[in-house]
Amino acid sequence: MAMTTERTCALEEAGIDYADALERFGGNEALYARLAVKYANDPHFAALEEALTADDTERAFSEAHALKGVAGNLSFAALYNTATKACEDLRAGDLEAGRAHLPALRAEHEAVLGALGSLAN
Repeated sequence: MAMTTERTCALEEAGIDYADALERFGGNEALYARLAVKYANDPHFAALEEALTADDTERAFSEAHALKGVAGNLSFAALYNTATKACEDLRAGDLEAGRAHLPALRAEHEAVLGALGSLAN
């Protein structure tokens, strides 16, 4: 599957560093696409939201850390950067500071999901 400039731009606009992803996946676009679209079923964002709503700092940290890992491995740069900030705040036990990142995390998560549709086609 060769990426068109239009698709690449859509990924980059969603905060996905596609050049980094290709380097990370050895230039194998098909492998990256196959793994990246699986993010739609990843439970960590929803679990993070749930933990923050329940005021469960420890679980929120665990879910933010997992989300950061997934985002980093798939070169979801914007999501990774915000998840890293949330993770640091939650690691320090600051639930409110961690919760303050939720709107940005939600927007980045939704942007990634929207952009991944171009990989599935």
